[in-house]
Amino acid sequence: MHHTSLIAILVAGFVLAFVFGAVAQKLRLSPLVGYLLAGVVAGPFTPGFVGDQTLAPQLAEIGVILLMFGVGLHFSLRDLLDVKAIALPGALAQIALATGLGWGMALLLGWSHGAGLVFGLSLSVASTVVLLRALEERRLVETSRGRIAVGWLIVEDLAMVLALVLLPALAGLLKGGAETSAADVWEALFKTLAKVGGFIAVMLIVGRRVIPWVLERVAGTGSRELFTLCVLAIALGVAFGSAGLFGVSFALGAFFAGMVLNESEFSHQAANETLPLRDAFAVLFFVSVGMLFDPMILIDRPLQVLATFLIIVVGKSIAAYAIVRAFGKPNGTALLISTSLAQIGEFSFILAGLGLQLEVLPKEGQDLILAGALLSIIVNPILFTWLDRREAREEALREAVVEEHVYPPIPPDLHDHVIQIGYGRVGSELGRLLTDQGVGLVVIDGEQDLVERARAAGIPAIRGNAANERVLREAAPERAHTVMVAIPNALEAGEIIARLREINPALTIVARAHSDAEVKHLLQHGADGAVMAERELAHSLAEMVMATPLYRGSRHLPPATA
Repeated sequence: MHHTSLIAILVAGFVLAFVFGAVAQKLRLSPLVGYLLAGVVAGPFTPGFVGDQTLAPQLAEIGVILLMFGVGLHFSLRDLLDVKAIALPGALAQIALATGLGWGMALLLGWSHGAGLVFGLSLSVASTVVLLRALEERRLVETSRGRIAVGWLIVEDLAMVLALVLLPALAGLLKGGAETSAADVWEALFKTLAKVGGFIAVMLIVGRRVIPWVLERVAGTGSRELFTLCVLAIALGVAFGSAGLFGVSFALGAFFAGMVLNESEFSHQAANETLPLRDAFAVLFFVSVGMLFDPMILIDRPLQVLATFLIIVVGKSIAAYAIVRAFGKPNGTALLISTSLAQIGEFSFILAGLGLQLEVLPKEGQDLILAGALLSIIVNPILFTWLDRREAREEALREAVVEEHVYPPIPPDLHDHVIQIGYGRVGSELGRLLTDQGVGLVVIDGEQDLVERARAAGIPAIRGNAANERVLREAAPERAHTVMVAIPNALEAGEIIARLREINPALTIVARAHSDAEVKHLLQHGADGAVMAERELAHSLAEMVMATPLYRGSRHLPPATA
């Protein structure tokens, strides 16, 4: 059956990952936990099916390439520059402190300084997948707090990319071998930096022109298949070519391929088209990492596992919290950053794997990193739930205090106005269109920076959760004519609509939806209409067709809203 080992590991990997990922999702845990456990089940340390130990690392390497390509594709220098004043020094200080804690633990275990450095670095960097998913679930990515967290993560990722580049050159020194002289180390370091510099120069001078040009020509063919193949060929080709020609890692080549592609006008389409394949091989990467994990370390070395876990969840969090507060940021921002970073993931696995391959990190170190990752990813949603409840309590206390919620103040004679709930990307554009037409408008939003943006535009804005009746009443819904619910969460929107109907049954209420099921839910809770973006776009395009001379006046389309 050797000739079917590739099929066997692909089938087992995907099936087990699906089963364990679904169970993890059901338990409100990150699916990454399920993928790692699927690898443990398929690994050599548990009974039953054992995946091919030679094929798994190669599939994991493809996963690393596509993961790093995705990181580069979403890398935004502009996002980093917006928050560089806190993200750059803050992330570097936090990496240094977390690395120091890991290094100290390694020395207590009797490991070499090189092993301690690799171990500490592996514990210092958070998982991109886990952090972004937690922020997206809470609609925090576009907020000032979310931008700081993302910028912090970008700095961590760049630091780890640099570590992956330099680690092979410094391996001899980090092993502590007496045969390695200072001259050998400097020679290896110089050669590595020269190769990396040559690769970066080629990518910036040639790649920035050639890759977008090729992508534009392929997009011009109109073939979706060719476009997807072109993107994958660029990702895999640049990664493989950079390793062959310049001796740099697959990870660095893929990262730069994505970063160069990010400058193309087709970057968003490239990200969407390759997402399914990137997700699939990312899953195989986590499964293959799980296959390396020996669960017996939880029984044999519980104190070491606990110490690793505490460095990740407590040590890193305290360091990040103190750093953010030292920069004068609010307590809520500091708590969000520290909670977001209280876990480790893909970069930790890549770094640990390279350290093991170079014989710098002992196998026990990799097992402790994997155990710490599993436990921290399991605990992270619990920490976020605690943070959500804490913020809800603070919001309730703020609303119980008599204060001026609205600025500019609502005129006492204002009536027949529009209440807009949500001032994000959709809401801010909607608010601009309404105010340009002279419509009286009052905004409600829970995010301080969005409220300040509305106030800067001269719109009376209330900060608070619109599901709270006290907050709603400050917008004078009993005198209002229309309410536009522009938040993307249909469940929350349904609750708000029901409360508005109790306050003023005569209101006209229009909400935003993303599916037919959401439209039905909103209408059942009292909305007069629900606008689905995709349907509205189709209606607008059809209207353009009907406005051409051939069809003009022939017939009218039905309304797009439900």
